[in-house]
Amino acid sequence: VQLQASGGGLVQAGGSLTLSCTASGTIGTLNGMAWYRQAPGKEREWVAEITGAGSTQYENSVKGRFTISLDKTTMYLQMNSLKPEDTAIYYCHAVTTLNGEYNWWGQGTLVTVSS
Repeated sequence: VQLQASGGGLVQAGGSLTLSCTASGTIGTLNGMAWYRQAPGKEREWVAEITGAGSTQYENSVKGRFTISLDKTTMYLQMNSLKPEDTAIYYCHAVTTLNGEYNWWGQGTLVTVSS
């Protein structure tokens, strides 16, 4: 399974961006997908997740500003009211099942929010 993330860029504080992540290959069952981010000098942190059935969860600091969605095998993260502290490399993650459960990571896309 390959995960291809895109949509990052430079945006001013208060602006919006939409990230996407497409899963391809022999997927089997897509149990769920998630976004993580890693800011400079910090550890990678979980941002939001969505199950194959569409249930969503968000990290507290992005609730009400970010919206995660899933369309077949493409996951989106609509990010509104961006803040400088949202600056990070955003990684997509997927859990699939096909003769076992597997975790997959995308290559990351950089989001920079200027003040």
